Amino acid sequence: VGALSGLVKEGKVQLFLNAGDHEHMKEAFVGALESNGMDYDKVVDMKGVQSFREKMLTEEPKKNVTLFTYDDYFTAVATTDILCNVADVLCCKPSELAFYPIPKLMIRRVGDHEAYSAMRASELGDGTLEVREVPEAVRYVELFLTTKLIETMNNSIEANNKIGIYDGCKNAMRIALDRAKKKV
Repeated sequence: VGALSGLVKEGKVQLFLNAGDHEHMKEAFVGALESNGMDYDKVVDMKGVQSFREKMLTEEPKKNVTLFTYDDYFTAVATTDILCNVADVLCCKPSELAFYPIPKLMIRRVGDHEAYSAMRASELGDGTLEVREVPEAVRYVELFLTTKLIETMNNSIEANNKIGIYDGCKNAMRIALDRAKKKV
């Protein structure tokens, strides 16, 4: 957050920070924002997330940083799903989010198994390889701003979607329903 404060203050970058239901993440984000003199809005419930998303479909947020923080797990998890279609890039660890159809900046993994998720996103052209240090992440943000990297990733997403790359959940439901019908 601090490394992007200049770009945020210049209005070149907007941040949607999802602390989820993790108090320590909320405190870390607030500390970084305040120590870097960054003004921010806060969303604290599902109604707020949905309202934020609706406004984002037609206008920019009032402030360049919005902090999403909750008391409940469901809203924390649902926030990413709700905001994906109004965000330009998802910055995340290479977890199951690596398979979302949105351009992704993959930051440091938590478990070794997550390395493969970042590799897969990179192979598909819709995400970066894992970025382990802050200067590398900032460099990617600069590339997003100065090159056609986001456009290239979005083109990959469209091509991947045409061939069913993102249909895993839909296929799993179809298979489960087919199996359930055969048992009846």
